[in-house]
Amino acid sequence: MLRHRTFCLYFVGSLASNLGTWVQNTAQVLLMYQLTRSVFAVGLVITAQFGGSLFLGPWAAVIASRYGGKKMLIATQAGSGVVAAVLAGLQAAGHLGAPALIIGAMALGLAFTFSLPVQTAMVPRLAPDTEAAMAMNSVSYNAGRALAPLLCVAVIAFTGFTWAFALNAISFGVFAVMLVLVIPGPAVRTPQPARARHGLVAALRQPRIMLTLAMVAAVTFADDPVLILGPALARQLGASSDWAGFFLSALGFGTILGSLRIGARRRAGSNPAQRDTSARSRRAARSLLALVACVFLFALGISPWVSLLAAFGAGVAALRTGAVTQTQLVRQRPDNIASVMALWAIAWAGMKPLASFLDGSVASSHGLLAAVATVSVLALVLGINEVYLPGPARERIRSQVKRWARTRERRYWRGDIPQAPATFVT
Repeated sequence: MLRHRTFCLYFVGSLASNLGTWVQNTAQVLLMYQLTRSVFAVGLVITAQFGGSLFLGPWAAVIASRYGGKKMLIATQAGSGVVAAVLAGLQAAGHLGAPALIIGAMALGLAFTFSLPVQTAMVPRLAPDTEAAMAMNSVSYNAGRALAPLLCVAVIAFTGFTWAFALNAISFGVFAVMLVLVIPGPAVRTPQPARARHGLVAALRQPRIMLTLAMVAAVTFADDPVLILGPALARQLGASSDWAGFFLSALGFGTILGSLRIGARRRAGSNPAQRDTSARSRRAARSLLALVACVFLFALGISPWVSLLAAFGAGVAALRTGAVTQTQLVRQRPDNIASVMALWAIAWAGMKPLASFLDGSVASSHGLLAAVATVSVLALVLGINEVYLPGPARERIRSQVKRWARTRERRYWRGDIPQAPATFVT
């Protein structure tokens, strides 16, 4: 994939941006816990960062379709660089407290909200192999999540928190420059002008999309404790705060290994539709249950090394559950790609503030294991339903969901999606 100049430029910029973002994500978690000694405060800063995806996600595609995907990406990267630079300046001056940290996280989260669905929709236009391009896009994100926490720990140890924010500002600038040089190819199909409800209508018409989005949300909830509870767990184990970064890094390395295993195990079947709907769904459900088991082991606090290995296993399970969701959504609704990917962004990033707030709140009042149990409910329900529920019972549930979806579609949309020339420009 990197032999294609356009995709290579994008990949280099995306990798730099993801590295910088996760350096700052790790730094702000460690700094917030250092300032407050509160798991709730750690959850609050993550809630602020991802809250925009929950409330503004559907409108991100609308704005992108009016002003252009590439232009929006460049603008959001430049704006994010300014915010990160301001945070670095405040920290250097000794004025970066908890309120400023939350406001900065919120500003970066808003930019992320408007860039994520557009960025995901643009990736298939950068190379001829859509699935390979989406996989490499995931690799850049997961590589950042794996390597950045280690880099962050080293940066903080030698230079302090200031350079962690400064490196993020530089990384946004690198991505913005690369985007200027990128020239996306034409869309495979003429997309419809994005509207806030297009993604919801697409999901209602295809319940398989709804199940995919539910699994994405389940992963977001279930693996949240590795980020939110890491500092408190390290303190509980009597280890240094650096272990919180090591836990997060192990999660990232697990997702990389999971992506490699997914690629190695791909096989052509005689009935692709059956493979997608039955065997693949059960495999994803088993991975969801494995994710829950790993996160519980992580939070038990047996030893730092056991929690480290559990975080690594959680990364493998999380990636194996959600490895193909982006590609499936793009292929199922290419005519509404921006709107559907905005809905995916809500399921993935938009659920993060709810998960983090719930995680931090329960952990503060009832302990780490209670928090893990609370955020694992959705994954347990989906996993048990798919793996252990008898076939006839599953079919009855699916039939009820389909009837509900058709009723909601007739009520809220009535099937009158307008056909119009594309307004998605570069």
